[in-house]
Amino acid sequence: MLDLSNWQEIISTMQKNKLRSFLTGFSVFWGIFILVILLGAGKGLERGVMHNFSDARNSVFMWGGQTSVAFDGLNVGRRIDLKDEDLELIQRSVPQIEHLTGRYGMWSSLINYKQEYGTFQVMAILEGYQHIEAIKMIEGRKLNQTDIEKARKVALIGRRAKEQLCNDDSPVGEYMKIKGIPHKIVGIFDDVHDGETERFYIPLTVGQKIFGAKKNVGNIAFTTGTDNIQESASIISNIRNVLAKKHRFKQDDKRALGDYNGLEDYQQTKAIFTGISIFVGIIGIFTIIAGIVGVSNIMIIVVKERTKEIGIRKAIGASPASVVSLILQESIIITAVAGFLGLLVGVGILELVSGHMPASDFFRNPGVDFDLAIGAALLIVLAGALAGYIPARRAARIKPIVALRDE
Repeated sequence: MLDLSNWQEIISTMQKNKLRSFLTGFSVFWGIFILVILLGAGKGLERGVMHNFSDARNSVFMWGGQTSVAFDGLNVGRRIDLKDEDLELIQRSVPQIEHLTGRYGMWSSLINYKQEYGTFQVMAILEGYQHIEAIKMIEGRKLNQTDIEKARKVALIGRRAKEQLCNDDSPVGEYMKIKGIPHKIVGIFDDVHDGETERFYIPLTVGQKIFGAKKNVGNIAFTTGTDNIQESASIISNIRNVLAKKHRFKQDDKRALGDYNGLEDYQQTKAIFTGISIFVGIIGIFTIIAGIVGVSNIMIIVVKERTKEIGIRKAIGASPASVVSLILQESIIITAVAGFLGLLVGVGILELVSGHMPASDFFRNPGVDFDLAIGAALLIVLAGALAGYIPARRAARIKPIVALRDE
């Protein structure tokens, strides 16, 4: 155990060699500091990019195009338009999917509110799309099934669109003209993707009956109800097969029917950041190892300088274990103090950056997890023990008569 006399002796030794003690501790401080900064920056990058997956991660989007392969006696270049009946067919054929919806986009639509005008993207959707997009309501309500069934001329307005058209006024309950047609605003929404808050959402049935979409549903969107990539791919394959038979195109013709699997993209991105974290961790560990080697070398010098003292200790009855303990304790104290300072400074800088740097889609909230900080603390203590072990063993083997004669 580290008693008071050992504390006093170790502190006295460090005070006599201030520069050496400082440089020894600084190597450990720098290693821990770099490790914390690298891991924190990597976590900030991961949080920024993964923030883009705040929508339903198991979402899938499909869209019609033109056939690029001759099939069933039909030529290439046929247009594939997805319609209401396709949604019904998918729902019957693949019942395990969730939140099936269409998404019919009307780009650069002229919107008028009182004396203000602007062009915005208007999306005609079914009720389920609001779950896929994971929008957050600021005021009012979402579109509901009654709005869809009765083709009510109602709309949701995004936060940024509201700021541009309404300033500080609340448009909820008021009417806006979308392409000259009055729509009642029933809610204001926000979205993790800032650009998507310049949208308007209206019922798909309104887009079909009033804005010329007829029976078209635009893109098809749904959630697969699973986080397993193989099951998700199987569901997509089944739907492609169903639609390929109905519209008579080759199932693997991606130009006839395009698809995007959000789960696949999410897992690939997550794997990339797992690799980055491992790489950063390896760099940090090697930096710490360099610091440990430096501490170990210094402790070897310390043992050599104190050879006579150690010889006298053993001559008057000190056990090898007590000599090993003394050297180990000094090594652990130096590395622990320096390491904890490196940990505190690193975490402090990350908190400072996190508090003052605006969040973006690529970098946000850099920091280290609590369990990682605990792990780093344990690593510091282990590093101190390893750094002092070899010098301590060397000190324990010193024979008193040899030490006194050499001196």
